[in-house]
Amino acid sequence: MSYQKLHIYNIAFELSIETHHLSLKLPKYELYELGSQLRRSSDSVVTNIAEGYGRKNYKGDFIRFLIYSQASRDETVSHLTKIMILYPDISKDIKDKVAQYQLLGGKINNFIKYVQLSWRT
Repeated sequence: MSYQKLHIYNIAFELSIETHHLSLKLPKYELYELGSQLRRSSDSVVTNIAEGYGRKNYKGDFIRFLIYSQASRDETVSHLTKIMILYPDISKDIKDKVAQYQLLGGKINNFIKYVQLSWRT
């Protein structure tokens, strides 16, 4: 099996692509500030899942990277919330994305619990 078969990876990957496109709707002066931070944190959710899976033989490492992924998800939601307040003209799109990231957070938490309880090393 590959990390690409993980449900949380596929959701995070799709959200990262959508978030990247959404960040390009920001004013030009924000593209390299808040937009860049948003793109990096959103990408980090995905890459930490992939890197953690690469260490799946070491249960503790796998869990640690899943926790990093969850932290990056929190950072992404924080950036999105800030954008909602600063740029209300795109807040509808942002609200939808925040809701999707919240759902992903629950799925990552459930997967962390699964790995803690059932993952074979």
